Parts: sequence; structure tokens; C-alpha cells
Amino acid sequence: MMRFPIISRPWLFLLASATRLDMFHAFHNTVARPTHRYSSSLSSTTVDQPDVSRFVTGSRPAGTEQYVMQQTMVRVKDPIKSLEFYCDILGFRLVMFREFPQWEFNVYFVAPVDASDIPLSKEEQWKFCMNTPGCIELTWNYGSETQDGLVYNTGNADSTGTTDGQNVKGGFGHLGITVPDVYEACARFAELGCEFTKTPNSGGMKGLAFVKDPDGYLVEVLPRGEMIQKPIDHAGVAVDGGEGYKDNSK
Repeated sequence: MMRFPIISRPWLFLLASATRLDMFHAFHNTVARPTHRYSSSLSSTTVDQPDVSRFVTGSRPAGTEQYVMQQTMVRVKDPIKSLEFYCDILGFRLVMFREFPQWEFNVYFVAPVDASDIPLSKEEQWKFCMNTPGCIELTWNYGSETQDGLVYNTGNADSTGTTDGQNVKGGFGHLGITVPDVYEACARFAELGCEFTKTPNSGGMKGLAFVKDPDGYLVEVLPRGEMIQKPIDHAGVAVDGGEGYKDNSK
């Protein structure tokens, strides 16, 4: 089978992706704290926590006031299946796409916006997309849809694409969305056939979930408001049940 090269951004006018900030998953106030010693009852490890308080306060550096965290790019095997997941299941819209047959790849930008807000012309769609925070750029390299099985490594203890078959401790972890009610959203995702790696009540952190997209990338589901817990989730897992916390990178 012919293998097409993985090409990322040969077109110079597309801005490079900014680094995504990691989210705090422990259910605590996100106000930064001074450096302190931390030890867990689940582990014998003691860690010096860094003082990050200066990154919370103050003005943005001069010249960066209008910078936007505009996109995260992931490569996808089949663009239609990916668009069905992000648009039909997560509720995003396709705000812009570009086809590059000369380089044998296409890009599709999706975001949680109303379709009525998306301009009709390509030029205006570009401007709209580049000013919309939180887009996901789905990149399809021609021919990947004909390959067997999963094609791309998700970064989470994944052996896809390795030559020795060993899991990779990757840096990429997951995408994330927020919803009004995690439990109701996950019940809907389950009805639509989504695969979960964590339901709201499983694991050590209650009230959040992880679903897989068609390529195996994890999507975290968090509440838009208060972190709540319900006695039973859609999978029948009790709030006091499920396994403990798992590091998906290992």
C-alpha cells in the first residue's frame, strides 16, 4: 500500500498552534498557591509544588493583548467520520475547510458556534475562524482512510505507529469540552454509540468523563458550573464505585 507523507502546515499563512494549558482536575479552587510540600495517602511520593501565582495576576505582556488560543490540530483517518463525531455528537460546526490536493491533504476547522454566525464567503470564513478561540483543526492526509485499524498515536500509552509495538508515553493527553450536565451529556453520548474510557462515576475523580473520538483521541467532559456527583451514572456505576485514578500516559 502506498504511504503518503504526513504533511503539516506547508502553507505559511496559517498560524502555528499555541500550547494548550493543562487543566486542574482535582476538585479545588484554581487560585495559585505558594510552593508547598505535598504528599498523598495513595503514594509515598512527596513533591515540592511550584509557585505559579505570578502567572495568574497582572497584565498580559505588551504586544500579546490580542493573541488568541485559536486551535489544536489532530490528524484524522477519515474526515467524514471525524466530522460526524465533532459536529453531530459534540455539536460543533464546520467553520472553515481548505483542500490541498497538490500536497495531498485537507484541513477542517470545527468549533462550538452557531451555523448562522458562519460567513458564506471563503475570505470571511477565514477571518471568522482565525478569531474564534478553541477551534479544532482536523487534518486528513489522503489515503489514510484506506489503511487498516487506527493510524495515529493518541499519546496516551498508545503503541499505534511504533516499530517495536511498545506503548509510547506521549505528551498529548486530551481535548476537552464543558457541558451543563455531565451525566446527561454522557447518557446521550452512550446512546449515540460513543466509547468511554471513563464514565462520570468511574475512577477516582467523580463527575467528569472521557470519551473517544473515531481516531481514539480522548475528549474530556467537564461541567460548565459546579462539579456535582450523582448516585448512579448512565453505565450503572455508583458514585462510590469504580477504579481509582489512572495516569493515561503510562
